[in-house]
Amino acid sequence: MEIIKTADFKKIFKKLPKEIQRLYISQEIKFKRNWRDSRLHIKKIKSLAQCFTFRITRRYRVFFYFQEEEKAIFFEIDHRKDIYR
Repeated sequence: MEIIKTADFKKIFKKLPKEIQRLYISQEIKFKRNWRDSRLHIKKIKSLAQCFTFRITRRYRVFFYFQEEEKAIFFEIDHRKDIYR
């Protein structure tokens, strides 16, 4: 699975706590191996067509969509209280 991160994603990622960055990397590895891995807790976002989210922790999420079958675009990463606004 190829992952493309938007400029906004990269900018927000740099501002996250180091522990969350470390946990994100672990989740990204799981995503690359198998995006359907149940440990990611992937959910379809009802309000955004063709968008999904997965957990980094109980509080942090990544929003993404598929551009092609084997290409995911990560466009948002943040605390869940902020990301769903």
